[in-house]
Amino acid sequence: MLILAVRNMDQYNALTRELFFANNNVKRFKTLVSMSRVKVGLEVPVDLDAILNDMFGVGPIEPLLADDTVTDILVNGPDQVYVERAGRLELTSLKFRDNAHVTSVAQRIAAAVGRRVDESSPMVDARLADGSRVNVVLPPIAMRGASISIRKFAKRDITLARMANQGNISHGMLQVLKIACACRLNIVISGGTGSGKTTLLNALSQHIEEHERIVTIEDAAELQLLQPHVVSLETRPENTEGLGGISQRDLVRNALRMRPDRIILGEIRGAEAFDVLQAMNTGHDGSMTTIHANSPRDAISRLESMVMMANANLQLLSIRRQIASAVHLFVQVERMRDGVRRVTRITEIVGMEGEVVITQDMFAFRQEGDTTRDAVKGVFEASSLRPAFAPRAAYYGVEDALTEVFRQ
Repeated sequence: MLILAVRNMDQYNALTRELFFANNNVKRFKTLVSMSRVKVGLEVPVDLDAILNDMFGVGPIEPLLADDTVTDILVNGPDQVYVERAGRLELTSLKFRDNAHVTSVAQRIAAAVGRRVDESSPMVDARLADGSRVNVVLPPIAMRGASISIRKFAKRDITLARMANQGNISHGMLQVLKIACACRLNIVISGGTGSGKTTLLNALSQHIEEHERIVTIEDAAELQLLQPHVVSLETRPENTEGLGGISQRDLVRNALRMRPDRIILGEIRGAEAFDVLQAMNTGHDGSMTTIHANSPRDAISRLESMVMMANANLQLLSIRRQIASAVHLFVQVERMRDGVRRVTRITEIVGMEGEVVITQDMFAFRQEGDTTRDAVKGVFEASSLRPAFAPRAAYYGVEDALTEVFRQ
């Protein structure tokens, strides 16, 4: 009898997948059946791949995880499976047997990271072993059948240089973002769902020096930092008794006691905004996060609202002063109608004027020419204004590099 000593479900799934998806699949599967004391007549046709995908993978959508051209997998009940390729959604021919089949796969995904999803708790965020992000919604909340949304983790490294070569950012933006990391600017990446915020955050993090201690905080861990000194923290939902929940705000507060050089928060969603601003204002320069917003100005408004969720007694002027003091750069990303994700604006906060937070654009993407659904034409324009953080760049010895960007 084969005995595997495993520490957790992730390790178990990895070992079993490696065992059964390797060579001699049929022989090993028959061994498993024999060990389980289940008799299967040899005359019965067996779709081994489908069986193994159901047992150890994610059912009929398992092949999509191995397809590097797919970025998103969207299951809308048993009969609809969409994928996103090159920014466009496509309906596939893949199907689940029934809604119970979808639910079974969803529950296995959740269980692998210690979470549960059922009728009493019909929504959950989880992740796959490769870091792909998963959201599950079960009936009766999902009225047309269980829904599984998978944002795949990119297997190839997405760097700022690659983004510049692909036209996601300009080469001037590339240099400024590298300088911003070197200057330890606090950066907020804003954009809509699926615009590439986390991808850009991963790319930015590659320019943090290796000697720094970084603490990451996420609802479902998906950041893939390459530095050697990284502590990754993940929230935990409440149990069935409503106990044991650990929120992002709890983790941000605890991170301040962990002697971090930088704090990277996967996404600001609520009251933790107050604690993040406090961290940025108290010696944790170079911190980064993302936020759902359609523009830098909208991002400031959302931060104001989230801080009020944490402390309703704070005056709006006081909140704005905290934001102006804490945040240096907003980087706006957008998935445009041609499916290409672009950084459409890099905006810096220059201070306060009366009760208003004053910003100035360093770069902006301007559409021009004949723009169609298949091709958005435009140019990245740089500002002629001197960046407000130029004195900080001088302190870190990169002022000449910053000046050169805007001289071109």
